[in-house]
Amino acid sequence: LAGVHVPLVAMHHAYVVTERIEGIQNMPNVRDHDASVYLRLQGDALSVGGYESNPIFWEEVSEKFAFGLFDLDWDVFMQHIEGAVNRVPVLEKTGIKSTVCGPESFTADHKPLMGEAPEVRGFFLGCGFNSAGMMLGGGCGRELAHWIIHGRPEKDMYGYDIRRFHHSLTDNNRWIRERSHESYAKNYSVVFPHDEPLAGRNVRKDPLHEELLRQGCVFQERHGWERPGWFSPGGAAPVLDYDYYGAYGRERHRDYTYNRLLGDEYTFDFPPHHDIIKNECLTCRNALALFDMSYFGKFYLVGPEATKAADWLFSADVSKAPGSTVYTCMLNRQGGVESDLTVSRISPGSPGSPLAPAFEGDGYYLAIGGAVAQHNWSHITTVLQDMKFQCKLLDCSEELGMMSIQGPLSRAVLQEVLDTDLSNEAFPFSTHKITTAAGCQVRAMRLSFVGEMGWELHVPRADCVKVYRAVMQAGARHGIANAGYRAIDSLSIEKGYRHWHADLRPDDTPLEAGLAFTCKLKSSIPFLGREAVEAQKAKGIFRRLVCFTTEEKVPMFGLEAIWRDGKVVGHIRRADFGFAIDKTIAYGYIRDPAGGPVSQWPIGAGQALN
Repeated sequence: LAGVHVPLVAMHHAYVVTERIEGIQNMPNVRDHDASVYLRLQGDALSVGGYESNPIFWEEVSEKFAFGLFDLDWDVFMQHIEGAVNRVPVLEKTGIKSTVCGPESFTADHKPLMGEAPEVRGFFLGCGFNSAGMMLGGGCGRELAHWIIHGRPEKDMYGYDIRRFHHSLTDNNRWIRERSHESYAKNYSVVFPHDEPLAGRNVRKDPLHEELLRQGCVFQERHGWERPGWFSPGGAAPVLDYDYYGAYGRERHRDYTYNRLLGDEYTFDFPPHHDIIKNECLTCRNALALFDMSYFGKFYLVGPEATKAADWLFSADVSKAPGSTVYTCMLNRQGGVESDLTVSRISPGSPGSPLAPAFEGDGYYLAIGGAVAQHNWSHITTVLQDMKFQCKLLDCSEELGMMSIQGPLSRAVLQEVLDTDLSNEAFPFSTHKITTAAGCQVRAMRLSFVGEMGWELHVPRADCVKVYRAVMQAGARHGIANAGYRAIDSLSIEKGYRHWHADLRPDDTPLEAGLAFTCKLKSSIPFLGREAVEAQKAKGIFRRLVCFTTEEKVPMFGLEAIWRDGKVVGHIRRADFGFAIDKTIAYGYIRDPAGGPVSQWPIGAGQALN
């Protein structure tokens, strides 16, 4: 009735309680991840349940149903009994005292749905607890109350925020059903660092998808998009339609190359194709590489009060002359970072053009990480509504592709393709202009997220393949290579570039994250979060993002503890291997255990930080 899409799937979920078992009283609760079963002490008996690969979907809900139960389907549940008997053999001779089988709601990533709905202001969600409501309810309830009263939670709740899903997914029944099934079936599976879903794939494909697939691209899924992860020399590895892991009478895929490549990465060591990603990275450092970044969110902020809105929204001063591009943050009232992005000042273009739209007043082009596009859209539209700015936000993410050509040879190659002078004098860093490539209009931006000389090409969807082929042809004799986001992760951490929701979260401030340069504090221009940032600057910074490297070649993935003089002073937020320096690099926030400002605490004066 409210027009809010709530991406939930209801399934039958069950457990049984055994008869009394002698001597069981001191047994710990047990999860058997291989059997996907749990055994929980309940007095002098055990309750047994789990997550099967063939759960029963609750297809039709009667209007009269309330707090009811279902008959247990033993054909489905018997796999949990077998797993439990394998772990606790005495159960084979123990009777069942009671069964409980009821409806439970499950979500696409097995995490709750919380926060303000993107469709309706003031409509908050607190549902989809995936059979973990008793465990999560207290903390989530407290944060949701704070969210409703103050506009945001106290803690970082993005992992539960409904805005983590793009709006095109939350009303896509195939995506919801497939992903909820896979998350349910894999709930007890070991979570490996680089695993990808097999369900709900190929929902959003960019214009270069088929071109890159033929060249061995192994795709990742983010926000519904298929984005390049890395490139396999073994040829195409397409993502196939979801087979429900052979459940419901479906035939499971055989010789599934993509699934095999994922399985090769089921390790906490360096993956088998570590050297392939190394080659992508070093090719970028020594020659040039092309990154397809078309999944990025691409918004236009235009209208009579667009500059007034931009001044308030963005922490940096973006109100420069058309042709400028600025890296900036967007903050909340507490000074926390809601986003980092690039903002380009543009001039009016032609009606209906996704590359250079027509508008009255001022205009800005926003390029935002695609995995958080919905979060950014919701944040911006909320601020525009609250402040009643006379401007509008336009989404051209689907209409534009985006290629990033990076490396020391990028100028030499692109000069053959682009109809404009790429010299430092004619095309400085952090500028952009409309030009032509292979006879097609493109917006070229001189930017880098990997720390090398390079340009981004923002291209109308219909022209992307033509422009891509022209760049690859010109770069062939210079050793150009395709590269994916696994390479970007490594290259960017070598240069200290931040990733939102890894190095940056809504509860981190620019001062803590080393991004004070993105705040226009030397100006008198007010911006959202300015008062909080100024107050923190005056009081002192009590935690700070710092960089670590390891002498030993070991992989790190984040959440590792940071020790100093025998005390834990923080944890790693993000880590990757830096191939140019041949070391693992990690970033984490640290605090002074004595409670003082970190700026006055000699970070490197202690014994080794581990």
